[in-house]
Amino acid sequence: MKKKMGISATSMTGSPVRKIVPGTRGMTGFVPGFGKFESTLERDFMEMLRFEQNVEEFIPQPITITFAGVNGEIRKYTPDGFVRFRSDAGTTDVPLLYEVKYREDFRKDWRNLIRKFRAAKAYCMSRGWRFEVFTEREIRTTYLVNAKFLWPFVERVPEAAITQRVLTVLNDLDEADSELLLCALCKSPENRSEMIPVIAHLIAIGKIDCDLSEPLTMRSLIWTTGETE
Repeated sequence: MKKKMGISATSMTGSPVRKIVPGTRGMTGFVPGFGKFESTLERDFMEMLRFEQNVEEFIPQPITITFAGVNGEIRKYTPDGFVRFRSDAGTTDVPLLYEVKYREDFRKDWRNLIRKFRAAKAYCMSRGWRFEVFTEREIRTTYLVNAKFLWPFVERVPEAAITQRVLTVLNDLDEADSELLLCALCKSPENRSEMIPVIAHLIAIGKIDCDLSEPLTMRSLIWTTGETE
């Protein structure tokens, strides 16, 4: 009788455990601060993670999981990435091991993939992590559009006095849209236009909040997150 093989994995080193090469979609590239991707879908997911305020650590191709196949043969699987979340961000999110997969590719190879994913899920449960598969349905969303729009404003840091005025006025309004906030801040249309990048910066860095799952417009409701300093 063959001994049943358990699920194991290599140790995480902070670097990819395998070389990142073009996938079936023939696309590779580099997301600053996050590393290489193997498809445009993986790139988009990394862009979403880069925008998130509560991401503490990201490792591409983090570990290789070893598990038993249908006939007891040794199988190996390397998920696309690992995310650890900040403990000081008020979140209860546990570490995330994930795979990015086009829905079409999943349908074509689901019998093979499902075994890999089950092994990854079992491994994560043993460590108090979670494992998820993300497709274009979860990634290519309005949130991604908003994140790509807002990201360039992260480094466009306005003067501290202007930032403080915007936050104070919005805090006094409690909740408003950008048009109302601009009217409260400035009388002249020219000055209002100069304040738009300031508002975008504050949304991008998380000091002004709004529902980014909806299209971001001048009519979107915004409010302070309590950080007015």
